[in-house]
Amino acid sequence: MKRILITVCMTFMLSCGAALAQVANYDVVPLPKSINQTNAPGFVLGEQVAVLYAEGNAEMERNAHFLSDYVREMTQLQLACQAVPAKTKMAKAGRGNIVLTLDPKMAGGDEAYAISVGAKGVTISGRTAEGVFRGIQTLRKSLPVVKEKPLAISLPAVAIQDEPRFVYRGMHLDCSRHFYSVEFVKEYIDLIALHGMNRFHWHITDDQGWRFEVKKYPRLTQVGGWRSGTIVGRNSIVDDGQRYGGFYTQEECREIVKYAADRFITIVPEIDMPGHMVAALAAYPELGCTGGPYEVEHHWGVFADVLCPGKEKTFQFVEDVLSEVIDVFPSTYIHIGGDESPRDRWKECPLCQQRIHQEGIKAEGKQSAEDRLQGYFTKRVEKFLHAKGKRLIGWDELLGCDIDTTATIMSWTGAEPGARGAKLGHDVIMTPNSPMYFDHYQTDKTWNEPLAIGGHAPVQKVYAFEPVAEDLTPAQARHILGVQANVWCEYISTPKWVEYMVLPRMAALAEVQWLNPEQKDYDAFLVRLARLKEIYDLHHWTVAQHVFK
Repeated sequence: MKRILITVCMTFMLSCGAALAQVANYDVVPLPKSINQTNAPGFVLGEQVAVLYAEGNAEMERNAHFLSDYVREMTQLQLACQAVPAKTKMAKAGRGNIVLTLDPKMAGGDEAYAISVGAKGVTISGRTAEGVFRGIQTLRKSLPVVKEKPLAISLPAVAIQDEPRFVYRGMHLDCSRHFYSVEFVKEYIDLIALHGMNRFHWHITDDQGWRFEVKKYPRLTQVGGWRSGTIVGRNSIVDDGQRYGGFYTQEECREIVKYAADRFITIVPEIDMPGHMVAALAAYPELGCTGGPYEVEHHWGVFADVLCPGKEKTFQFVEDVLSEVIDVFPSTYIHIGGDESPRDRWKECPLCQQRIHQEGIKAEGKQSAEDRLQGYFTKRVEKFLHAKGKRLIGWDELLGCDIDTTATIMSWTGAEPGARGAKLGHDVIMTPNSPMYFDHYQTDKTWNEPLAIGGHAPVQKVYAFEPVAEDLTPAQARHILGVQANVWCEYISTPKWVEYMVLPRMAALAEVQWLNPEQKDYDAFLVRLARLKEIYDLHHWTVAQHVFK
């Protein structure tokens, strides 16, 4: 009776235009597929409201606490979380509260969700707990940002139905060129969750630093994790001469994996091979064609020294490293890079030429024997990954290496390789450098911008990107699994710099990943984006201002 009286009083005050009440807005980023708002009485969100979930479901309990934390963060209101015993009817317990519930019969995929708001309460339902989490993000972003605790928040009556267009919706971060703390990696994962994404592509090895602890090969981080200097500016001749580096222990990686998994985000680790391996060669020079000596690179770019596929010890090294990667990262996909691997050393290496002869590898069409040697390398690695229950994913250079269609392609050199890969039967993630490289400039007026690698990818260009080429058949189009943006950190050396480069472009990417083309409207998106920026500002994230001026 007391709760009913409080609700009635609040409803009366809201209807009278009480100054302390604020109203939710469901036009969020990414925009849900269906928002059916009515003039029926809505719901009053105050501190008497609880977040309910079914007792015994750990994922839903965690979801409830996430929602409670988000509400407090946005509105200053503290909502209790309550488990509902199995024998109690959720509908009855949910009156006057927020109910989180599963609906296995809901149409759509595992991330489909629905939100229902009425005078009696709020229900967020999903096919899975992951779908419920996506719905929680939508409700979170619909709330006003309140600096002082309000009397209550008014949630207009609404029925929302939603599911994403693509099953793979990712963001990438290069922690090899510049190293970022565990705390910042977690913040990056929070950004991914806020934008409705479900994959974090973590680039943790490269020529300039090896960041993943491998217990069987400790010198990978002892030696390969540190460089004796870093080039200043855009590959100038000036070197700062400062020792730089760091790495993540396996325990830290497991901590980050769990942090992401709690938010229904899968981490896809990348161990780039056979190229971009100078840091590993500095630690274990016997794995290269020349035997070294090698040094962890100070410069950015592509380097001739790569792994030697003519040596069996190279494959043993790769399998040992990937075994430890697999032990830490539960992702089905393991990214092996495969890009920018010069053939110079292989052409001169007697062992590589012997391997080519022994395996009967021959040039074919535009593919040289050395090109196809990388295909041999990739197939051996893929066979190992398959035996471990994993799938290989790599950059689109693999299309020129005689690989099997079981390999998933990440199309970075443009959109065309992705379409070509789909036509050949490969699953594809679209991440063309234009406009999906967020290390590119956000404006063509670059004189006041922090240094970037080049290119020009403003928010509008990101928003306009269409991942599925018009000439793909429906069967071929189904191979386009999703979209990702990449952040390469040659010139991006601080967390605030990363924030600046990804915000607000992540918001535009989110609508590319989530919405069907006919639903996109750039001008309307900018209005929604202005509201999302209030959340960015709440967290004190550094945001590029170009579209807000």
